[in-house]
Amino acid sequence: MDEPVFRRIAGEIAERITSGELAPGARVMSTRQIVEHYGVAMATATKVITELRLRGLVQSTPGIGTVVTHRSAPPRSAPGRDRVVRAAIAVADAEGLAGLSMRRLAAELGLPTMSLYRHVEDKDELLLLMMDEVMGANPPPALSPERDGWRACVEALARLQWSMYRRHTWLAQAVSFTRPLLAPNAMAHTEWAMQALDNLGLAPELQFRAAVTVANYVRGTAVGLEEEAQAEQETGMTDHDWFATQQRRFDAVLATGRLPMMARFAASGSDFGLDMLLDFGLQRLLDGLAWAIREERITHAPDQAAP
Repeated sequence: MDEPVFRRIAGEIAERITSGELAPGARVMSTRQIVEHYGVAMATATKVITELRLRGLVQSTPGIGTVVTHRSAPPRSAPGRDRVVRAAIAVADAEGLAGLSMRRLAAELGLPTMSLYRHVEDKDELLLLMMDEVMGANPPPALSPERDGWRACVEALARLQWSMYRRHTWLAQAVSFTRPLLAPNAMAHTEWAMQALDNLGLAPELQFRAAVTVANYVRGTAVGLEEEAQAEQETGMTDHDWFATQQRRFDAVLATGRLPMMARFAASGSDFGLDMLLDFGLQRLLDGLAWAIREERITHAPDQAAP
């Protein structure tokens, strides 16, 4: 039987590693580069990297990509649950949720796949623990509604959550407000936001809806971060670099005169990005929430005695 294509390619790269051509710590081809060099599908390229990991020849390094393993490192001891969760976070940070599997995590830890099930029931529980670990490492800010006001508190929490999504681009994909994973530390964020609104005399329903709406806005803005980070790692181009490659096409579209408003904006030289989008939308959302709070308090204010 012919050898599978992915295994043949993995063998070629493995030979370069074992011969010393690719030294420990050196970057290996990304999946996108494998696709371009060998003319294979992305699924095949992904299998190549997975095969190399399973052989213990490569590992993922956050912010760098897939590199040759330092094979002289001493054998690792059996992990506890905390180490399993931290390793899973590191894999997801480097490769996204699509790159995280129980088999992949076991390879990262140098353990048989089935041994992980002594620590977690399944991938859903692993994801829950990962989310809770990240949230627990980022407790709500040290503000109080009495001293700082409800708006400053809610805004500070939203910006804290945005910073988490920026550092862990997979997190927005894991968070759900329709079928939420009941992570205690994540629920503590919602509880804190509700407490920030508690001295305003609002009904619990409005407190909860306000807290979740703000959190969902931040999460929704962040949901594309993982795909963008993966594209940057595979192509080696930042968002700014990518836009630069599209400048000629963009100019040609604007030159048709069909989009005068867009052309006027482009001519203004204004910057645009997700951080700016987050800030603009968050302020408008808080403005709307302030209005809703005033309306709620007016509606439920005690009747004034007639003169």
